[in-house]
Amino acid sequence: MAEEKEDLFSKKNISLLTDPLNDDNPITVQVLGICSALAITVQLKPAIVMALAVMFVLIFSNVIVSLLRNLIPSRIRIIVQLLIVASLVIIVDQVLKAYAYDVSKELSVFVGLIITNCIIMGRLEAFALGNGPWKAFLDAVGNSAGYAIILVIIAFFRELLGSGKLLGYEVLGHKGRTLAESTGVYHYGYENNGFMLLAPMALITVGVIIWVQRSKNTKLIEE
Repeated sequence: MAEEKEDLFSKKNISLLTDPLNDDNPITVQVLGICSALAITVQLKPAIVMALAVMFVLIFSNVIVSLLRNLIPSRIRIIVQLLIVASLVIIVDQVLKAYAYDVSKELSVFVGLIITNCIIMGRLEAFALGNGPWKAFLDAVGNSAGYAIILVIIAFFRELLGSGKLLGYEVLGHKGRTLAESTGVYHYGYENNGFMLLAPMALITVGVIIWVQRSKNTKLIEE
């Protein structure tokens, strides 16, 4: 039993969780999943929901494909993978429509586009088909968490600097018609940066995160 436990939580297995958070992040290093980072990060709430949705789909699809890896004919593996992912995305879509309809409307077609998310299909093809369920689970958790962290960071700065809010709540104060009527930082003449609400600013924010990450980690510097 001791050997089994050590194997489950070996250094190599733990790296499956930790590497995607930094050295092998799916967005900033592998440059995957950029579309959702650009499209749904104007506000923090939909970004969090999208991150959780991708996490759910990736974890379950990775484990399911790993369990079936010896049964799936090589010629139709992509079709099988798409079927599994599509089924999980339908579940996510129906749950959102039932319990978070407003967020579902905000995310719109981007929930369905999880099916073609490069991170999910990439992990199924590159990892789940060649590894056991436990490693597939760890890999899915690590990559989905790495994706979620970047998505939340982008949405945090875009909503905060773009509208002065977080999760819909005013955190920088209230902007009145005059400085006297304004509160918080608006009382001193602060103005929201409307550019942060534009799609190009999401790409610029990603670029800044990549620059900071690479400047702190020499492993990522291209020779």
